[in-house]
Amino acid sequence: MILAAASQGRSAEWVNCNMAKTSPGEFIREVRQEASKVTFPTRKETLITTLMVFIMAVIMAIFFFFADQVLSFAVRWIMGLGW
Repeated sequence: MILAAASQGRSAEWVNCNMAKTSPGEFIREVRQEASKVTFPTRKETLITTLMVFIMAVIMAIFFFFADQVLSFAVRWIMGLGW
């Protein structure tokens, strides 16, 4: 918002003085209101998500292992041609 005001020839002070100011009590009320909207995953959802992360980590580790082996073979073969 400051950049938009500066690009329109306005100063940063103009933007800051027009921003809404809230009292600490109102801020706490708004935080509590937003916090009440938070929903946490169930135990089952957490376990399934954790399991999926571990499975993907294993799949990616296997993929990168084979990719590394192929590249290593190619580099050794290319370097062997120069000798």
